[in-house]
Amino acid sequence: MPATDHTPASRPVSVLGLGMMGTALAAALLKAGHPTTVWNRSAAKTGPLVAQGATPADTARDAVTASPLVIVCLTTNDNVRDLFAPLTDELRGRTLVNLTNGTPSQARDLAAWAREHGVSYVDGGIMAVPQMIAGPQAYILYSGDEDAYTAHRDTLAALADTKWVGTDAGLAALWDLALLTGMYGMGLGVSQAYALIGSAGVPAKEFAPLLLDWVVAMTQGIVPGTAEALDSGQHLTDVSSLAVNQAAVPNLAQAFAEQSVQDLLFASLRPLLDRAVAEGYGADGLSRLSELLKTP
Repeated sequence: MPATDHTPASRPVSVLGLGMMGTALAAALLKAGHPTTVWNRSAAKTGPLVAQGATPADTARDAVTASPLVIVCLTTNDNVRDLFAPLTDELRGRTLVNLTNGTPSQARDLAAWAREHGVSYVDGGIMAVPQMIAGPQAYILYSGDEDAYTAHRDTLAALADTKWVGTDAGLAALWDLALLTGMYGMGLGVSQAYALIGSAGVPAKEFAPLLLDWVVAMTQGIVPGTAEALDSGQHLTDVSSLAVNQAAVPNLAQAFAEQSVQDLLFASLRPLLDRAVAEGYGADGLSRLSELLKTP
């Protein structure tokens, strides 16, 4: 691969996969001044980006050979492997940044495959929706080949804030999924709260301000408090013990039943609280549950 003397702001990049997220990534690179080559199985998706200055590639091979940095954002990691398997010679000596959602083991497998073929591999987890890309609240988690990440960090910063989490290629996916777990857990709680209050005919907009204030206040205490307890191994609490919560949950479950609303959240929480108390952790706080979840 020929050497380049591009400044950080003008380094060429190729983006393969132009769904909503891939399109947003390519648009951000173009806006930042990077010569950007784009490719998608459905060639029509390149049109809007070409209008913004992107160079369309007729084939994935053409896209790969156009840039030292190749960013891929597909539906699944199986698609990534299938796409690049015939292109190992073209990828050799380049950096592949995979921003496709996947699991830690998938990322590690891809990293091993890349090393075998002389490709520098960086895995990424995008913590944003497409509309947030290049905005102040967006960030992307990266792991894998640290030298490759460092070499291209300025370019990657055009997409979102960059957060390095380690040389284990699977860590970005692990952090990503852990953050999504918190989001989905909160989302289920919010959905159940609206379902319960809505069963009495209360408009969601009337309830929303109180719910928002309550969730924010509780999260600001629970998230750092749980982290401190887990790192110190000290789970005793003067706020709300597991025994107290065990006693309260049946009332919540009964209220859901009376209002003809499913209690999916408490159907999972109740047996975990029962187990915690049975094992002698009744005086501990909710942080103890994280430890119990690690064991069968």
